[in-house]
Amino acid sequence: MLGEYRIEGRRAAEIAASVERAVGAGHLEPGQLLPPMRELAADLGVNPNTVAAAYRVLRERGVIETAGRRGSRVRPAPATTGRDRIRVDVPEGVRDVSAGNPDPALLPALAPAFAAAAAEGDRAPVLYGDVAVDPGLARIARAELHAAGVPQGPLAVVTGSLDGVERVLTAHLRQGDTVAVEDPGWGRTLDLVPALGLRTVPMGVDDEGPRVDAVRRALADGARALLVTDRAQNPTGAALSAPRARALRAVLAGHPETLLVEDDHGHGIVDLPLHPLAGATRHWAFVRSVAKAYGPDLRLAVLTGDQVTVDRVRGRQRLGPGWVSLLVQRAVARLWTDGTLDTGAVAAEYSRRRDLLIGALAERGVAAHGRSGMNVWVPVPDETGVVARLLHAGWAVAPGARFRLHEPPGVRITVSALSEDETGQLADAVAAALGPAPERSYV
Repeated sequence: MLGEYRIEGRRAAEIAASVERAVGAGHLEPGQLLPPMRELAADLGVNPNTVAAAYRVLRERGVIETAGRRGSRVRPAPATTGRDRIRVDVPEGVRDVSAGNPDPALLPALAPAFAAAAAEGDRAPVLYGDVAVDPGLARIARAELHAAGVPQGPLAVVTGSLDGVERVLTAHLRQGDTVAVEDPGWGRTLDLVPALGLRTVPMGVDDEGPRVDAVRRALADGARALLVTDRAQNPTGAALSAPRARALRAVLAGHPETLLVEDDHGHGIVDLPLHPLAGATRHWAFVRSVAKAYGPDLRLAVLTGDQVTVDRVRGRQRLGPGWVSLLVQRAVARLWTDGTLDTGAVAAEYSRRRDLLIGALAERGVAAHGRSGMNVWVPVPDETGVVARLLHAGWAVAPGARFRLHEPPGVRITVSALSEDETGQLADAVAAALGPAPERSYV
């Protein structure tokens, strides 16, 4: 059942750690059946209750799942596998187009905004018990969200999109609940959901967002929450179109108790209009990060939603970190209003670079996707082989396995810092990597 691996330990914590180490190292694979509790207890010479406690810990950590008499198995996407480990080590001299980072040259200068925010803090230091959301930031955020068609709701400030997603999920769901996630989708989300003890059900994605049939099927299968990226979906670049948003709203109207969580990943870097789903269900949340447009190190996102959801998020936040630094909030508010960053020009530049690569690939007979954002998704028949051939040719791309559950293979290419001169060279390399491998002759 376990091959050559032997689970060890005398206490529940030791047994759970032994299984978790094995999963992380790949000795126990996704879907692999674990021994029945009584059998493992006899093998280890411990009480069956000890093994039961170990399995309970593993379920809570999202490492295994239990299906009654069918036993316990390693989860299909256990958090301990760590998708960030599925990466390419970039040797010196190889051009890295795998990282997913914005172009530093397109980020605004932060010093003036932080100097002004610090001066304000010196005049009136922030103390315990002060407001958790800066009024200036709240005023700007509310105006922008209203203009984009997001329903009116209370605001919270969190430390990035993923922090907001986690807080919303834990505010409503219980371990074992099912969450519908995009496939391909953001790798950290695909790891986060099982890490919270939740089940994932994949939703296929095309250029206009989650497919209607996939969403309908996920909801019919019992998904209690739906995670959707509105624009610049990572890794495919998908963006919700108006027709797709209308169709998804119609589906959600039949499931009003579904928790809807939206991430406007393309805020500030996309020139396509927003078509939010927010408000289509009773409980919803919409999160907008500043990371891509203003800098990943700012670690700030604005979150709005229905009253119950935001109240729960803010209540739990008060028991933990309390608030996101008002210094950072005030600096971001200034960045949004002082004209330092021309978001229209930034979005146009990313669009130009993305379209150049997609066009160059099309000229070479290679299909690629990238409707918005800074990434291009290229479906490939042999992911490992293509990544290796491109690396040999001097290009490091992101393996699609970091972003997939059940969808076919692909690679992600980040165009944010790709020059026009490099575009043709990269397209040539991708086309060559997708071609038949050279035949070997043996003498």
